[in-house]
Amino acid sequence: MENRQKTELKQLDKNRYMIEQHGAMRVPGLVYLDDDLLKVLGTDESIRQVENVACLPGIVGASMAMPDIHWGYGFPIGGVAAFDTESGVISPGGVGYDINCGVRLLRSFMKVESIKPRVGDIIDKLYLNIPSGIGSHRKDMKLSRKELQRVLAEGARWAVEEGYGTSEDLVYIEDNGKLEHADPEAISEKAYERGKDQLGTLGSGNHFVEIGYISEIYDQHTADAFGLFQDHVTVMVHTGSRGLGYQVCDDYIRTMIKASDKYGIVLPDRQLCAAPFKSPEGQKYFSAMSAAANYAFANRQMITHWIRETFMEIMHAGDGALGLSLVYDVCHNIAKLEKHRSYGKESMLCVHRKGATRAFAAHSPLLPDKYKPVGQPVLVPGDMGRASYVLCGTDKAMEETFGSTCHGAGRVMSRSQAIRTSKGRHLQKEMEERGIYVRAAGKGTLAEEMPEAYKDVSKVVGVVHNAGISKLVARITPLGCIKG
Repeated sequence: MENRQKTELKQLDKNRYMIEQHGAMRVPGLVYLDDDLLKVLGTDESIRQVENVACLPGIVGASMAMPDIHWGYGFPIGGVAAFDTESGVISPGGVGYDINCGVRLLRSFMKVESIKPRVGDIIDKLYLNIPSGIGSHRKDMKLSRKELQRVLAEGARWAVEEGYGTSEDLVYIEDNGKLEHADPEAISEKAYERGKDQLGTLGSGNHFVEIGYISEIYDQHTADAFGLFQDHVTVMVHTGSRGLGYQVCDDYIRTMIKASDKYGIVLPDRQLCAAPFKSPEGQKYFSAMSAAANYAFANRQMITHWIRETFMEIMHAGDGALGLSLVYDVCHNIAKLEKHRSYGKESMLCVHRKGATRAFAAHSPLLPDKYKPVGQPVLVPGDMGRASYVLCGTDKAMEETFGSTCHGAGRVMSRSQAIRTSKGRHLQKEMEERGIYVRAAGKGTLAEEMPEAYKDVSKVVGVVHNAGISKLVARITPLGCIKG
């Protein structure tokens, strides 16, 4: 496989490129890019990874990648692949190490001018209230095994029952914050150990809590349905399943390498190790992954609770006056059982989204009633210096991408390259000069996450909007953030 010629991309239109089916590929590849983003990819091996994914058994339609594509473990980050549940596989590389890393967005009644003088105070308090950084944990949160099993089984519902938020929050979380196939018994002792004191923490890397405001509205009707209004303050949370999810992935990669050999699955890359979805190994991974996803839902729910408490303390106002309510919570490292039409018939598929977001269209029965007339909110964070976007799902996404779209800006620099490039710069001061107050666990984090390390998110969302697989609704401009 290493000796193959460079993968060729055939341009279909301004926003879509195809890798024609050849060799061991069972389906073609489909990549959402424009000319500018194609140039940014350079020698990145992620396009080859799209081709490799197309070789896995039972893949349906096409091996796809969104415009935030970059190299990942096995699957590219930004990759989408759906597998028939009868003949197809499930692969940890198609989900990633940070299981159910995802984003949630809170709206508010507050206008931007009312909080600008207090942004620094709010960010400083959030930094104290929400532990961040590598290995961060809560001294006040050390769960017993029995309690952690409840978290793994119940997800965000457990958090709400324990007083972290309201039942209304659950309505606006993908799958209502709980994956039904979760089995706490499928989680290893090492994963339990890593997860017992990390609930309610942000973690490291590109995870963040960001205060912003609605600076532009593109679709007034949909924005109204989402409760998003010009100049109103928002809070975005980006984090996942922490060390527990990482350990689940690590554990099951070992299992899947053996399973690939056992079931005679020919792999173009060992990082694509997989098992038949219906095999004992496949089902056990699916149950463990679902449990880790529930941990992530609970994690974001608890962080939301502390965000509300922080705003109430700094703004000297009650929750009712601040109006910090949940717009939506979306997963972007997950494998889901979903019904989709393919080859003219509806069938149950296992849809892998790795660094990709669900983007279901209007009238989906899986959406909250309030959003059924317009479609699912899609949350796309950018880098800490530019902007983030709210979009909504479309019919074309349902027809073409199994209801999927991009999840963020996508890296153009490795973390080590970003650290080298930023040497000698005072990034926190640079951010403040842009009007953005930042707190981070260390200088290394700011260097790794500097704006230049990412693609321009406006170009990324422009591609998915122009391709019709999601529709622009609103732009969010950052005011301040805490970084992992």
